[in-house]
Amino acid sequence: MGRKVGIEVSIAAAEAVGLCDVDVVAAYPITPQTHVVEHLSELVTEGKLDAEFVPVESEHSAMSVCCGAAAAGARTFTATAAQGLALMAEIVFIASSMRLPIVMFLANRALSAPLSIWNDHSDTMMVRDCGWIQVFCENGQEVYDSIFHAYRVAEDPSVSLPVMINVDGFCLTHVIEPIEMWTPEMVKQYLPRFKPIHTLHPDKVVSFGAFAMPEIYSEQRMAHDHAVAASAPVIMKAWDEMASLTGRSYSPIELYRTDGADTLIVAMGSICEAASLGVDLMRDQGKKVGLVKIRLWRPLPTQQLQDILSTAKEILVLDRAISPGAASAPFTSEIRALMYHQPNRPNIRCMIAGLGGRDVTAQDIVNMVESAQAEQLTGYRIYGVRG
Repeated sequence: MGRKVGIEVSIAAAEAVGLCDVDVVAAYPITPQTHVVEHLSELVTEGKLDAEFVPVESEHSAMSVCCGAAAAGARTFTATAAQGLALMAEIVFIASSMRLPIVMFLANRALSAPLSIWNDHSDTMMVRDCGWIQVFCENGQEVYDSIFHAYRVAEDPSVSLPVMINVDGFCLTHVIEPIEMWTPEMVKQYLPRFKPIHTLHPDKVVSFGAFAMPEIYSEQRMAHDHAVAASAPVIMKAWDEMASLTGRSYSPIELYRTDGADTLIVAMGSICEAASLGVDLMRDQGKKVGLVKIRLWRPLPTQQLQDILSTAKEILVLDRAISPGAASAPFTSEIRALMYHQPNRPNIRCMIAGLGGRDVTAQDIVNMVESAQAEQLTGYRIYGVRG
């Protein structure tokens, strides 16, 4: 096993990318992901990573470089956040449709305006239908391990899809945590050399993302949808292999004190740590409350979620994004749709919290559960709004 060190999570993620021996890093700075690409530039400059470091002029160009590099057979990495993802979005959809196994670190940040550099999930919800595999991380060790897992999954010949690692900005990116590092030998054992299925080469001409007439576009979209859904067994296998190697077990959904719970909180990302403490407070008061942490956002583990949520009387979804003018927030909308036809459908409440990086404490979790139950919420409420 590797040694455990206290390290900033962004720096640890960059170290993991370096251990994966990437070929191309496309980099454009934006808070709060900049430390990742800055450290990768240091690794390249110091000769510790033999890679092409491409400092592009925009995030749109960053993903364009990634597409070209991945199509040529290079192991490719980039990182962005918020407005950067918005500018990049056009090419984000193209990358997945062309089945390019790119890995991207997304430092989740609120979208402007007003200008905010702090965390919520409005950026990732903006591209929830982009066709990438997407995971959410709760702590620094998950972030670090997810880099290796992402390449292991993305480059599997039966998958060949890009992977987005969602990391809450500042809540995780800029904190120092004890992280058990991998050795180069562990990486070699876990991550095979990248062998792309199709590559651009002048001796064997192929086309990526060619023009599609209406007669074939629907079929392509269906094939893309099936590919994302079919990646689930590979994702699980890669987590199982990681557990054998590191002793750390990951799964699409993680449960915390759900036995006998009448009320289940559903959340994603670093807020799960505060939610865990909130559950402890409520359990100490004799309240039957548990926590469901969703790690795998795409492909969403629908059957497993339905089985878990059907055991509760009430569900409280903690949303970290708002969908102005809609009947519900984006995360909650998916949970409500998922449970609509279930015979034992629980009451599903929605609290939007932590927008623009506002702190959410364990006591806030308790207050949200109590408020949602008292108000019998049918739509949603933004928690903690003053005035």
